[in-house]
Amino acid sequence: MKGDYQDLVDEISALLGAPATLENRDFRLIAFGAHLSDDDLAMDPVRTRSILTRQSTADVRSWFEGFGIARATGPVRIPAAPEAGVFRGRICLPVRYRGIVQGYVWLLDQEPGLPGPGPAALDAAMEVAQRIGVLLAEEARAGADLSREFLAVLTAGRGWQQDMAVAALRVALGAGGDGLHAAVCVTPWPGEAPASVPGAAAVCVVPRRVGSGPGSAGPGTGAGAGPGPDTAGEPALAVLLRLRSTDALTPALAAVARLLPRAAEATGTDGKGAGGKGAGGGAGATAVTAATAAARGVTAGVADPVRGLAELPAAWEQAVAAARAAAAQPRLGPVAQWSAIGPYRMLASLAADPVDDPSARTLLTPANRELARTAEVFLDCAGQAGRAAAALGIHRQTLYYRLGRVEQLTGLDLDEGEDRLLLHMALKAARLT
Repeated sequence: MKGDYQDLVDEISALLGAPATLENRDFRLIAFGAHLSDDDLAMDPVRTRSILTRQSTADVRSWFEGFGIARATGPVRIPAAPEAGVFRGRICLPVRYRGIVQGYVWLLDQEPGLPGPGPAALDAAMEVAQRIGVLLAEEARAGADLSREFLAVLTAGRGWQQDMAVAALRVALGAGGDGLHAAVCVTPWPGEAPASVPGAAAVCVVPRRVGSGPGSAGPGTGAGAGPGPDTAGEPALAVLLRLRSTDALTPALAAVARLLPRAAEATGTDGKGAGGKGAGGGAGATAVTAATAAARGVTAGVADPVRGLAELPAAWEQAVAAARAAAAQPRLGPVAQWSAIGPYRMLASLAADPVDDPSARTLLTPANRELARTAEVFLDCAGQAGRAAAALGIHRQTLYYRLGRVEQLTGLDLDEGEDRLLLHMALKAARLT
């Protein structure tokens, strides 16, 4: 399908004598023509960001939509606006199917005073845009059908209901149903599922509980970590990645990482809106990356690849666990693989409600945040005082004093292996709430 889009974009570029780009109606890049010009104005900030990040900011979208492109049925000329990062005027060809906009083809217009594409060339380009519209509509329709089947597999109860849902999804996927797949969870996910995700066989929004328990400060801000946000009740985006081999999972993670900024922009948790200032993302703009999205509480988890769909429900639980672990322990994220989350593989599979062990209850109060952090780092360092003191940046005697206070508050003996295990599990489990 991607090759079809590229061929059609290249055809429009040849007809109009200018490099074209194709974006879907959410302003996410699908294909673009080669830029052979040495003209610096041919790659202004807006066009550069669209190609490099494969998406445009919400402010860019709002600015261009202000020229009526969502309602237009023919080419729309948009003047240059250097103050917005648009150094060269644009020609927008709306891509429609049965009257509904599916996307946009963008071309750089000629400089003022120079002749641009004539009416005949533009008419021919619009005919190609209509063919693109058919492809986009068919892809969206197929994705919607698979969304229903995919969601049914993830939410069906165990037993015959789940078996029927898996069978229906296998039929919908056709020959690819028995291939290699990986489940992905992105949470929280506001709004509807994207029309398409590169490399995805199916996408849906799961209105389910992906976290648990009331908001908690967790065990403090241990060695580069912070408390995980409360994700209870948040919807999640589920993605079924189609893989050719297990080695193909690594490049597929790049597509997953690109979903995080979109979720963060839509959530707008920083209070500055979705795209910062200026259509071009210039001075003062807020550039949302996967890292900043994770800082706002948006994370993703990726399950181990599975062959066939019977293991898909279990793979989804792995993906959910990995997303929760990424939120609980930033060093694992922003996109965490289930195989790499260590003890959280077991902790996340325990009871959905947080474990409230009485021995750790007092230690996990805000007043004892620093003591909890000290205990966690000490246990992470396998009880090696020298390593723990260095990681905490404190003197070894200070470490011993704090550990003594931990023992007083918990009633546990940190020289005993089982007591250490209990406290370590309680501290890690608290991060998941």
